[in-house]
Amino acid sequence: MKKIAIVNGPNLNLLGTREPEIYGNQTFEAYFERLQMKFPNVEFSYFQSNVEGEIINKLHEIGFDFDGIVLNAAGYTHTSVSIADAVKSIKTPVVEVHISNVYAREEFRCKSLIAPNCKGVIVGFGLLGYDLAVEVF
Repeated sequence: MKKIAIVNGPNLNLLGTREPEIYGNQTFEAYFERLQMKFPNVEFSYFQSNVEGEIINKLHEIGFDFDGIVLNAAGYTHTSVSIADAVKSIKTPVVEVHISNVYAREEFRCKSLIAPNCKGVIVGFGLLGYDLAVEVF
């Protein structure tokens, strides 16, 4: 059984209520239940934090024992050298995921500091992006 961790960054705890025209109406908890049913042969771990250091600590904790990490660092994608360094420092492959098409939004969202250290990046497919990332592993 594969072990895959999903790590979500700031404001993703508000999915379902935050800007539904961009992020949809479904909570991540409801989506996560469906994901677990869709992939019964995967042991999932889920972590969300609005705090940069907690995300880094989680990556350090799981970055050597899992088969894959699906990371949506949200706004930290564009600002956090430290999260980028954490991804670079671990052995577990990471796929960066974004619910919205960041390239169709504000200019500052078009640059990911994390992407160069990832196996790949999936953007713009809503929550389906997490499904696609799981398929990678």
